[in-house]
Amino acid sequence: MPDRVRTIIAGSGSYIPERRISNEHFLGNEFYDADGERIPRESREIIEKFEAITGIHERRYVTEDLTTSDIGAEASKAALESSDIDPETLDCIIVAHNFGDVRTEGGPPDFVPSLASRVKEKLGIKNPDVVAYDLPFGCPGWLEGAIHAHSFIQVGRFKRALVVGAETLSRVLDPHDRDSMIYADGAGACVLEGIEGPDSVGVLSHQTRTDTERHAYSLRMGPSYVESYAPASLFLKMQGHRVYEYAVRTVPGVILKCLEQAGVAAGEIAKVFVHQANAKLDDAIIERVFKRLGADAPPEGIMPMTIGWLGNSSVATLPTLLDLVYKRRLENHEIRSGDTIVLASVGAGMNVNAMVYRLP
Repeated sequence: MPDRVRTIIAGSGSYIPERRISNEHFLGNEFYDADGERIPRESREIIEKFEAITGIHERRYVTEDLTTSDIGAEASKAALESSDIDPETLDCIIVAHNFGDVRTEGGPPDFVPSLASRVKEKLGIKNPDVVAYDLPFGCPGWLEGAIHAHSFIQVGRFKRALVVGAETLSRVLDPHDRDSMIYADGAGACVLEGIEGPDSVGVLSHQTRTDTERHAYSLRMGPSYVESYAPASLFLKMQGHRVYEYAVRTVPGVILKCLEQAGVAAGEIAKVFVHQANAKLDDAIIERVFKRLGADAPPEGIMPMTIGWLGNSSVATLPTLLDLVYKRRLENHEIRSGDTIVLASVGAGMNVNAMVYRLP
């Protein structure tokens, strides 16, 4: 069978902010519930329980001089450098985010011009044929951007696309909400390219679903749990237990459907990259996947994790994780030519997606 166009990852990059925020940072916070009632426990007890559930002991925040588009551009530079591709030959820049450029001093999120246009300008790209657009899709936004790019490449519209995920969640957090400790800042990027190759390499399959009937507002924007705190501002809010149950119930099925479509068996999977939202959640997802594939347990070391020290940076978690493993910067994890990997994410919408990819 003759070769046809395959979509491959030609390069990756990430930006991990310098500011390390340990759980001790939140000891002075007063935490309230959604009804505005003070949680009747000491902050230290709340924080210790939070760490036991999520696995997070540290996260990263950007410095005051940086915005989402700034760190998105930095991750993009790293991805372009590793791909050895001239930025002027790109066909598309897709930037996944959810809050635009949020300034330290407050004010409404800044979406105009689009973050993709800002990233293109920061990269110094002059070619007007490099199309730039944003993709707000909750935490699965970067992976959905990769799916978009793959689809354009497959129909011959694009040959090369830069897909970026960037977020500064530290600027949309209610300090009185214990869920705020989950979130972090960061950026990751990949260059996707169409090459002539056999069907056995590149993107093998992908799946996406959106459930709005009961879950549209499981993650949403809302006022502070303390009425007098920044009354004109909206903050990221989450129905944590509901999101957990939805993800555990839904994500394994999307991954399994993707594996079936690709014709990939359990023993062929080298790594599974799951959105870094909650360590226990990710463990539950991967256990269900392999159980339904007929395995007693997931293979040891199959799921790289950064949640403990990077927190949940939304759209940035998957491309950052992928970049760290590609470049062997995550201890005990690496991927090589011929390896088959699975990527999956879940987030606001509620949206879920997955992709099966084999390294050329």
